[in-house]
Amino acid sequence: MSTNSATPPPTKVLLGCSKCGASLPDEAQFCLKCGKPVSSPPKSPAAAGVLPAAKPQLPRRKRRLLLWTLLLILAGVVVWATTSDSTGAQEFQEFVGLKQDRSILDSAFSVGPHTFRYYKFALPEGSVNVAVVGEFKSAADSPGAGGRKNQASDKSAGGPKSGDDNGIQVYVLTDAAFTVWQNGYATSSLYDSGNVAEGNVQADIPAGAGIYYLVFSNKAAPKTPKAVHAAVLLRYKSWLPDWFRRMKGRVLDWFGV
Repeated sequence: MSTNSATPPPTKVLLGCSKCGASLPDEAQFCLKCGKPVSSPPKSPAAAGVLPAAKPQLPRRKRRLLLWTLLLILAGVVVWATTSDSTGAQEFQEFVGLKQDRSILDSAFSVGPHTFRYYKFALPEGSVNVAVVGEFKSAADSPGAGGRKNQASDKSAGGPKSGDDNGIQVYVLTDAAFTVWQNGYATSSLYDSGNVAEGNVQADIPAGAGIYYLVFSNKAAPKTPKAVHAAVLLRYKSWLPDWFRRMKGRVLDWFGV
C-alpha cells in the first residue's frame, strides 16, 4: 500500500483589523472596512539587513602616540625617583632598597705606637654613587698617673716631644693598595687625612663590587699610643637590592655554583 509522503502546504495566516476585526489581505496597509492603518511588528536590524553602527575607535596612530607618551612619563618618573636628591626621591630609594647606608664602624679604640688598625669592608655587585663618609678624633692615650707625669715633665721641658702629639693618619685604600702599603711601600690612596688630631672622612669609590680598607695609622708615633673615636659610613646606591642579591645567592647555592 503506497503512502503519500508529500509535505502539506503551509497554512496561510490571515490578518485581522485590530479595530473592527475585518479580514485583511497580505501586505495591506489600511483596513478596507474602517480605514485604520495596519501596524506591523518592527523588523530587527539583522532581518532588515542593517548592521548596528560600530563603536568609534581611536586611529592606530593616535593609540600608538598615547602609548609612547605614557611610557615616556613612566621613564621620567623612574629617572627622577632614582637620581634626584629630593626628600620624596630619597624616601623612594630607601623603600625599594636602592639607597644603602652601612656603618663601617662607630666606636672608640686604641692604636698602639708605630702600628696601625684597619677595618675591611666590601661593596656588593651593582653598587653606584659610592662614598665613605664620617669623622674621627684622636688624642694621645696615656692612662694612669705615670702617663700624666710624663706629659707634665714634657711640658716643663718646653712642650710635647715629636712622638707624643695627638695626630693619627687615616686612609681609605683598595685591596691591592692595602697590600702594598702594609708591606711598607708607598702607594696611591682614595683618601689620606694626613697626620691630624681630628678630621672628616670623604672618599669617593669607583662603582661596582670590590674590597676596601679603612686604615688608622699611628706609624709616625714611635712611643705614644692614640685613643681614637670614629664614626664612618659606607654610602651607596645599588641597582640590585639586598633581597634580590640574597635570592640570587640562594639560587646559586641550590645549583651548587
